[in-house]
Amino acid sequence: MSNIKWLWGYLKKYKWLYGAGLLLLAIFSVLSLYVPQILGRLVDDVIMAENTDLLKPLLLSLIAATLFRTSLSYMHSYLQEKASQNVIHDIRTNTYERLNKQDFPFFDKNRTGDIMARMTGDMDAVRHLLAHVIPQLLKGIVTLIFAIWMMLEINVVFALCIFALSPVTCLITGKFAKVILPTLQESRHQFSRLNTAVQENVSGHRVVKAFANEDFEIHKFDKENEAFKEKNLNISKMWEKYLPPLDFMVNLVFFVILLVGGYFVSKASITVGELVIFQGLAHRFNMPMRMIGWLTSDFQRFNASSSKIQELMYAEPKIKNVGIRLNDLDIKGKVEFKDVSFAYRQNVVLDNLNFVIEPGQTAAFIGATGSGKSTIMNLILRFYETDEGLILIDRINIKNIDLKTLRDKVSIAMQDIFLFTDTIKGNISYGVPDASFDDIVKVAQIAEADEFIQEFPEGYDTIIGERGVGLSGGQRQRIALARTLLKDPDILILDDTTSSLDIETEFKIQKALQKLNRKRTTLLITHRISSVMKADQIFVMDRGRIVERGTHNDLLKKKGLYYDVYMNQMGDFNQSSDTKEVI
Repeated sequence: MSNIKWLWGYLKKYKWLYGAGLLLLAIFSVLSLYVPQILGRLVDDVIMAENTDLLKPLLLSLIAATLFRTSLSYMHSYLQEKASQNVIHDIRTNTYERLNKQDFPFFDKNRTGDIMARMTGDMDAVRHLLAHVIPQLLKGIVTLIFAIWMMLEINVVFALCIFALSPVTCLITGKFAKVILPTLQESRHQFSRLNTAVQENVSGHRVVKAFANEDFEIHKFDKENEAFKEKNLNISKMWEKYLPPLDFMVNLVFFVILLVGGYFVSKASITVGELVIFQGLAHRFNMPMRMIGWLTSDFQRFNASSSKIQELMYAEPKIKNVGIRLNDLDIKGKVEFKDVSFAYRQNVVLDNLNFVIEPGQTAAFIGATGSGKSTIMNLILRFYETDEGLILIDRINIKNIDLKTLRDKVSIAMQDIFLFTDTIKGNISYGVPDASFDDIVKVAQIAEADEFIQEFPEGYDTIIGERGVGLSGGQRQRIALARTLLKDPDILILDDTTSSLDIETEFKIQKALQKLNRKRTTLLITHRISSVMKADQIFVMDRGRIVERGTHNDLLKKKGLYYDVYMNQMGDFNQSSDTKEVI
């Protein structure tokens, strides 16, 4: 899609507002050209002809024109700024909506810094086009047309001498426009990399300090910062190459006016006042010519930025609502995998997986890091799509269930905990904003979080720092668990939710969950055998396959992998494998 055509799709909603601003700007530009006319008359009629009666009306005309132009300048600037801000607001809103509809694979491929650059710097480049570049372009066109007409009215030969220099200026500008775009795109890409470096350092500052790695991070930032500087210097080199010739051609006009104009005055072909008018018109004629380089650069910056915004806006998510799209379900909680396989970046994560979890059962998936446990949960919630096989809930293919409905019915407390900069109450009620305070306290008690929350001076109104800064790992896990429980899902997934808790606290939480009035299907992911001993089914994972399944007692009798880990330490599968979790 053409960048201008894409922008017009948003601008047409405010076309009258923006158009009114451009109309006022056009009137302002024409009035500016009449100032030299008044000055010329002052020279010829007042100074040269000594007609002092015209002095007062000409001065009043000059003052009135200046005041009127000032008013027009304010009004057209306000209208254009308002229209451009409305347009960029709509673009940013639509882009953010699209961003929130993207799936996990999209965020796996796109760096946070790059996304932030598109939502900030690139948006500003689009707004700059509307608020400054297009108005300046219109102003330049109107000024050129009327200045040419006025100069031709005074003296055709004199005017043609000035216009003869314009083709050379246009040739230089065209060449500049062609070479500047790739340089601007390179600068924009490096800006994204610089953003990423800063974002990662700020988000991971605790890790940086824990490993005393500040010098390394400073060096890494300096490397990206230096590269960004070099890209911007390349842009400056383009200016150094093309701006001097442009300035030379523009300034050459004044030399022509002095030389040729002086000759015409000496021959009485034009008056001194007309020479003053010519000089004033030429000055305004030269302003657009002088601005061509800057406007060209800004327009190409808009092209580079709008293309990046559109890439983000029109990127199609791989996970889509297709088929029947059921959205009114009374889920019992049966979960079934049939011949499910999944690979991530050519690495096989799950290989021909088959299992059935009956409604109301507690099923546990246990195994070493990298065995594919978390991937199972990601596939159930359709964060990723299976390569082969079917996933069924109550014998319904999950691809036929509306995504929002699926994720309302199936709730997960994730391994990677994210808490928002909000109150504890706000974080717990994130999935159910209209939840009562009593319900919030109830789930906090089940998650063994109420006690430590009450110890804070502000209680549930305590503001949590970014990503839960200020809380221990166990406290963050308990708040995340309470947030999941508040949704009261039909299927509950706990992805290593209690890994940071002591055994006693974990036991209390498990006991509270078992006492809940609601009988729901629960899926547990963990490394700890102590967490799964009372599960109805235990699936032992290894390299994307289920190598053992059964109850705790059944697996002990088999004396396989589960038995070995149980006998070794009663706890952690990671002690028996060096594999690494892929997802």
